[in-house]
Amino acid sequence: MTAAVEVEAPAEVEPGLYDIDAELYHSDPIPGGSLSSTGAKKLASSCPAKFKYWLDNPEPATKALDLGTAAHRLVLDDGPELVLVDAEKWNTNAIKAEVAAIRAAGDISLKRHELEQVHAMAAALREHEEAARLLEPGSGVAEQSAFWEDNGVWRRARFDWLRDDGQIVDYKTARSCRREDLEKSFHEHGYAQQQEWYVDAGIALDVADPDKPFQFVLQEKDPPYLVVVTTCDPMARGIGRHLNEVALNTYAICRERDEWPSYPPNPMTALPSWVERQYA
Repeated sequence: MTAAVEVEAPAEVEPGLYDIDAELYHSDPIPGGSLSSTGAKKLASSCPAKFKYWLDNPEPATKALDLGTAAHRLVLDDGPELVLVDAEKWNTNAIKAEVAAIRAAGDISLKRHELEQVHAMAAALREHEEAARLLEPGSGVAEQSAFWEDNGVWRRARFDWLRDDGQIVDYKTARSCRREDLEKSFHEHGYAQQQEWYVDAGIALDVADPDKPFQFVLQEKDPPYLVVVTTCDPMARGIGRHLNEVALNTYAICRERDEWPSYPPNPMTALPSWVERQYA
């Protein structure tokens, strides 16, 4: 297996696993650009024009993202510092300035109840036998960034947790871990695509054991902070792999031509198939 290489800012990236901070990873240190799992999901679900706009206009952080990152920090023991801003309201100029300074330093500002929430989530996860085993401190390394070349296209991924035994584990927060809700969430957020993207990264760089299944550890954000460990079934994995291939081909063609087209022309629009079936 390839050992992680600790670097500050690789000017010329070689394929490998890098221990770099999230900001550098998301800024894309590959000269000429690379495609991430998130980018592949956007290309497969929308059109090149919207992908290019997203690429050129990074989305600002949201409170929901901050809470997810804070939970990651406590569960994986890696990431930005969590800073308590102990004020009931954050609408004064002084508090706004304090929050802005915390974000500028790369840390996350939290209200007291939010800080208590993520600590309770981390404690609940440690009570879940399988999740605690997969994410046991000392059993792996957190937040490793993978870069590799695939038929002329640079790809990148960032592992939440890469176990020493070669198993990839991804931790996510969720509104609900009920089976029906997870199925909908996996579809909406493209988790099958992500799983196959990360498996590709692990195999390409020889840092993952293909015989050890990729595992998602999902946790609800409301008490009692229930946890589910799962992986995509074969059908979902096949769909995810197909969508990644579509995204990679689209990205390669658009980048080569430097053209990022909108939706194709559609002079006639049908109703959803389920409506047509009602009237068939």
